[in-house]
Amino acid sequence: MARAIWTGVITFGLVSVPVGLFTATEDHTVHFHQLQRGTSDRIRNRRVNQRTGEEVDSADIVKGFEVGDGEYVVVEPGELDEIAPGRSRTLEITDFVDLDRIEPVYFGRTYYLAPRGEEYVRVYELLRTALAETGKAGVATFVMRNRQYLTALRAADRVLLLQTLHWADEVRDPVEELPELPSGRVGRGKELDMALRLVDALSGSWDPSRYHDTYQEKVRELVRAKAEGEEIAVAEEAPRATDVVDLMDVLRGSLEQARGAGGKRSSAERQKRGAEPRKRKKATAPSGGARPDRAELRELSKAELYQRATERDIAGRSTMSRAQLVDALAGTGGRGKKKSAA
Repeated sequence: MARAIWTGVITFGLVSVPVGLFTATEDHTVHFHQLQRGTSDRIRNRRVNQRTGEEVDSADIVKGFEVGDGEYVVVEPGELDEIAPGRSRTLEITDFVDLDRIEPVYFGRTYYLAPRGEEYVRVYELLRTALAETGKAGVATFVMRNRQYLTALRAADRVLLLQTLHWADEVRDPVEELPELPSGRVGRGKELDMALRLVDALSGSWDPSRYHDTYQEKVRELVRAKAEGEEIAVAEEAPRATDVVDLMDVLRGSLEQARGAGGKRSSAERQKRGAEPRKRKKATAPSGGARPDRAELRELSKAELYQRATERDIAGRSTMSRAQLVDALAGTGGRGKKKSAA
């Protein structure tokens, strides 16, 4: 059973619910020890005094902020605890915002939130359902391990997710920071049409189990091969950059590969998704119970897709990506149960 790494109370308005915070992911990276070359002797890191070279006990270490050349303001660990905001362990939701309006660059780590007791489940589920039905995220701050976090609470199936957010001054402006960026959007032409067809041919539903950390798999294989005295396979070199002159030929070849037996999608999967859209046109609401056209659905914004999914009572819509909403709406057509406006 997982253990909470933080406990506190979620508040929104005058409503409160005690919760525990749990890690949602785990690291599968292969970890190595440091050894001295030619030996099995472990290398240890020690905290030493830079001037004397003597090891210093952790109890004698304080924090220092440099204000000049060799001049520091010394801060005791306890002083940081005393000024920490939210010492009451409250996670107060101050705003509700559209989830799809938060730029991905702001998201940090993801955690699970769970009620701390059966008596709090109903209030917890009330908040989760409200977020799911509205497509909103609750913005809140809290303090954990001497650090204040900006967070977004969002709904998933049966659980509330807490995602840490970067503060505004932590996100760099790409226009100011990056050396080469397009000066404008690419115009409509054969290259863009071919690229859109290639994206459609390689499109499918999100299934995280399809993807694997192949580098870590190769690291484990390297360790096994060396332990058994086998020859080590060398990785292939990275492909060369595509020349603008050859761009149409490369796009055409990529599309043929995607459609053929060597593509990433089987013909059955591509047939299930439907034919390629020949002309992009303005999406209109389906009349009566008619099945909505996939090409028309792709023209809608995520908010509009979510609204249709809500009207058709599609399960799990709050956690779906834009592509998944298109798939769900195209698959259900008019069969969904329409909800009342109340």
